[in-house]
Amino acid sequence: MPGKGKVVVVGQGYVGLPVAMRAQEVGYDVVGIDLDEIKVTSLESGHSYVSDISDEELQSALKGGRYKASSSYDAAAEFDVAVLTVPTPLRESLPDLSFIESAAISIASMMKQGSLVILESTTYPGTTEELLVPLLEQNSGMAAGSDFYVGYSPERIDPGNNKWGLMETPKVVSGVGDKALAKVREFYGDLVLTVVPVSSPKEAELAKLIENTFRHVNIALVNEIAVFANQLGVDAWEAIEAANTKPFGFMKFTPGPGVGGHCLPVDPSYLSWQVRRKLGKSFRFVELANDINDHMPDYVVQRLMAMLNRVGKAISGSKILIVGVAYKENTGDIREAPSIRIIDLLRDFGADVSAVDPYVERRQWPSEATEVSVNEINVDNFDAAVVVTYHREFESINFEKSSIPVLDTRRAVKSKFTEYL
Repeated sequence: MPGKGKVVVVGQGYVGLPVAMRAQEVGYDVVGIDLDEIKVTSLESGHSYVSDISDEELQSALKGGRYKASSSYDAAAEFDVAVLTVPTPLRESLPDLSFIESAAISIASMMKQGSLVILESTTYPGTTEELLVPLLEQNSGMAAGSDFYVGYSPERIDPGNNKWGLMETPKVVSGVGDKALAKVREFYGDLVLTVVPVSSPKEAELAKLIENTFRHVNIALVNEIAVFANQLGVDAWEAIEAANTKPFGFMKFTPGPGVGGHCLPVDPSYLSWQVRRKLGKSFRFVELANDINDHMPDYVVQRLMAMLNRVGKAISGSKILIVGVAYKENTGDIREAPSIRIIDLLRDFGADVSAVDPYVERRQWPSEATEVSVNEINVDNFDAAVVVTYHREFESINFEKSSIPVLDTRRAVKSKFTEYL
């Protein structure tokens, strides 16, 4: 049975693989391109490394013949739709768009008359029209708006969220011109339940940054409240729960050991950078939030040192257990995870660090921490523990009967010797 058309998804990570799976599910013939040979081999063997996609779902897609993975752009030839879901990291606090540039140059030579290219990577307002379109035109010899079409639709993937998946989450869409918008809207209309069109890619790019800057700033606020409340002898967590009983004018955010993933540690800085570059002004809310959230791992270590001191132990030589390495519960995503900074700091202070996380793959495991399994853990074999991320599997760890100091940054466990952030 012929498909709806050929879709190429560049990047087969936490965003790209769910898009690819959904596209093949609704009838497109999909090629997932990733330059990481290990990922491609894993996908070809039917093993998913993305928590939102099961092995069974991937194997069904492979068996059905509408999905294949490749590390070569040759597989993208004559595509109808290309979706770019490549990383946009920060390098020395500056936006790195090299992955977008490389993908655009590579995909341009594979276009045909009428091809549609959609960028999903988070970036600053203006990227689609000022960077992506010229690269596609220069490397294809065709003109955007007449020979091919370009759009932007920010990803809203929330790994591990069973309620709001790709299909259920409203999709903001935009296009460079009315024809492009119509094509982008039609494509995502096949994939998701609700499509939200905006007038140009700049508005769509800014919408994504607003979403994550909002979260970033509010998390920084409660993190700073938690730090000061502890010094004032006040239970910040109880106060936040009390505030949350107000049925209007309040949205609950909770403290944590820092922010992780691609979005919060990175996206607001794209907006701040563009404001400074274009307007010569500082985005003070973002810069302050960065400062607070970036230093939360340092605060976690300081609190742990104080807890050890109270029981007459130095951090140097102490056996410390890190509970949860991934940045988010019930996922294996360690991108920008605060646990990495915490582990590095503890090792710098001479601690012997072990960690437990059933979701993080071995090839991504931090080299500075000894891996232990949930089933092997006897908490009392350690001098202290830090709960960084609380996965459902950790319910089996018996903290209540333990006598070691536990610093819980998520308010997830109870014991006589547990302190909360």
